[in-house]
Amino acid sequence: MAYVASGATALVGRPAPDFTLPCTSGSRHSRRVLRLEDYRGRWLMLFFYPRDFSLICPTELSAMSARHGELAGLGAEVLAISTDPIEIHERWIATPRAQGGLGPVSFPVASDVQGAVTRAYGVCLEPPCIALRGLFIIDPNSIVQYQVVHNLSVGRRTDEILRVVTALQAGGLCAENWLPGRDTIDTGQLLIGTMVSHYRIEQKLGEGGFATVYLAHDTVLDRKVALKIVKQRDAWTPSLLTEARAAAALAHSNVCTVFAVDDSEGIVAIVMEYLLGQPLSRLIAGGPMPAIDALTLARQIASGLAAAHAARVVHGDLKPANIFVTDEGVAKILDFGLARRLPAVSSGDGTTSLDPNAWVNVGGTPAYMSPERAEGAPASLAGDIFAFGLTLYELLTGRQAFEGSNLLQVLAQVRTTDVETLARAVPERYASLLRSMLCRDPSERLTASELLERLASLEGVGAPA
Repeated sequence: MAYVASGATALVGRPAPDFTLPCTSGSRHSRRVLRLEDYRGRWLMLFFYPRDFSLICPTELSAMSARHGELAGLGAEVLAISTDPIEIHERWIATPRAQGGLGPVSFPVASDVQGAVTRAYGVCLEPPCIALRGLFIIDPNSIVQYQVVHNLSVGRRTDEILRVVTALQAGGLCAENWLPGRDTIDTGQLLIGTMVSHYRIEQKLGEGGFATVYLAHDTVLDRKVALKIVKQRDAWTPSLLTEARAAAALAHSNVCTVFAVDDSEGIVAIVMEYLLGQPLSRLIAGGPMPAIDALTLARQIASGLAAAHAARVVHGDLKPANIFVTDEGVAKILDFGLARRLPAVSSGDGTTSLDPNAWVNVGGTPAYMSPERAEGAPASLAGDIFAFGLTLYELLTGRQAFEGSNLLQVLAQVRTTDVETLARAVPERYASLLRSMLCRDPSERLTASELLERLASLEGVGAPA
């Protein structure tokens, strides 16, 4: 007679079928009835066993019992199910291995006599209603993340089960030879032609400590995009997602557009506007920029910064390397990766102001920090203006305002900024503007909108709309 598995289907990515089953007690369970909801908030290794507990089954159950502590350390539990009555399970567990039994195990064994749960998971052989060696890994939200079904004569290895659950928890792309304790796939070495969601990798553009940037083709909208792949998924925190959304909300010709944040492939990809040109840092590496060109770029940068500040978004790491100049001469502020949305504070009289004290401290580039940042204060709108002032100084002089052989020297210069010395190094028409941007007191610095008006007046025209 041929045996057929009933209801076999792919459950990965779907809610796990519910169950309520009688069970033996385990070292971590005293209940005699277990439900799927009892495991919510923890990972569950759900095993199905055939009725005939012979030869292979004791090796699997004993090995899993011996490694149960490792699984518990990963926030995971084990539950074994077969279609035998609960009394058979209990006798088998109570009988020592030397007498043909299993002996104690550290997890419960449940009974599915009618086979309803076994059928729901698609591992029931009918007739005579016995379970195949099915394994399902269910996440804390009761979603099936892994399933495999073995022939009755093939046992399952606990090492592989531990590897898989650890890989699932790693949240990254884990190669065939990946083992717990190793990094996931090197996202900085994605091959040309690799698909990340619906984006096809075409070329590596650059790499930093946090992410790698690729040129990619959006196969849905048929356009080129810059794909910023975060190197370690565990570095992607809810606050970073908030920051990415803040950047995506900015729509301005002088801010690089963020189209989407996609984590559907297990890695985080920030999808951005693809730009042809070069960073401002490269443009000014050879020396100062002509004053008229510097003013043109400065007005564009100020325009983008004013739009961001109006939306209560701070950049937090403004510098020439984070400003891109396209082949058409358009300045685009890049990487609001440290940006956060400032909370609005109601004064009770119908007006709204920003609360700079609500910030948490974030990183930045020391040579472009404001004095208050160098002393541990959080990022702020005024801090962006100071960083812009240092960038303008570099545009006009071809050198950084703060230079040193080590970090401590740079920070010492930042904290003791000599504004007058810096102002005397630029053309006279910019000196007053620079003083207003580099005031030691943040409250005395120009706002972005005021700065835009001052730059417009230097060109002898009205402030742009």
